[in-house]
Amino acid sequence: MAAFNLTPSECSTFILTGIPGLEAAHIWISIPFTIFYIIGLLGNFMVLFVVGKEQTLHKPMYILLCMLALTDIGMSTSVVPKALCIFWFNLKGITVGGCLSQMFFLHASSAMKSAILVIMAFDRYVAICNPLRYASILTNARIAKLGLVGLTRAVLCTLPLPLLLSRLPFCANRIIPHTYCEHIATAKISCGDIMVNRTYGLVMAFVVISLDLTLIALSYGLVIKAVLRISSKKAHQKALNTCTAHICVILTSYTCYLFSNLTHRFGQGIASHLHIILANVYFLIPPMINPIIYGVKTKELRDKVGKYTCRM
Repeated sequence: MAAFNLTPSECSTFILTGIPGLEAAHIWISIPFTIFYIIGLLGNFMVLFVVGKEQTLHKPMYILLCMLALTDIGMSTSVVPKALCIFWFNLKGITVGGCLSQMFFLHASSAMKSAILVIMAFDRYVAICNPLRYASILTNARIAKLGLVGLTRAVLCTLPLPLLLSRLPFCANRIIPHTYCEHIATAKISCGDIMVNRTYGLVMAFVVISLDLTLIALSYGLVIKAVLRISSKKAHQKALNTCTAHICVILTSYTCYLFSNLTHRFGQGIASHLHIILANVYFLIPPMINPIIYGVKTKELRDKVGKYTCRM
């Protein structure tokens, strides 16, 4: 990574304030943060463990579920531990390298998660619209290749964010009013022109999310069209049930992301502490409830999880 142009006063650290205006309540805010984070880690690691141990779950759908679990762990872990250090121990300093790394990993994980949701929508499309060819179209190797494409896109789209930030001059102000090194929040404390940073961040978010949502909508449009052709009510219901868990995950993930992103960029009338709380909700709630959704809605996974939890 390029070094920050920290002029005229050189410094090696930034200061993360946590949630401005709610400093006195940091210790209380840390309680739900900790609970949600631990539940999310336990749920996602349980999914990884069960799918890894059970040979019968080595299928495209469950491999995608493991990819989703890994990105959820990466997203929450890139943000929450540092936030808890601020809340508990008042450790607000973060090095330049740490700030760049955190920014890269949280945005790359978010872009990767979006790509996985697209692949999962394609998986449901093939399962319902071409069930006889499902095993030949979506092999484990093909899923791995699609995942690699999604990872490559995430890295290429995210890498310019810390690189663009490293070109900005930072003067006396080193205080970032946030719980983590969010790209625009960090750029705003620069004493240089941040128009390029603003434009790239907005364009990247718009292109990635709009493209992915379009592909998901297209997949489910074709799924609904195929389901409406089914005459049997029972088969009709079964086909829709296979999509329920994925639709719930899409709704929670994109709703939290879009609400947080749009209020941060365009909600000037909203208090800054609400902006930051909403931003953190995206890294806490979806990683916590995604394994619960799949555990409840997917019988095969639910049975295997029950098998291992009964042994404990």
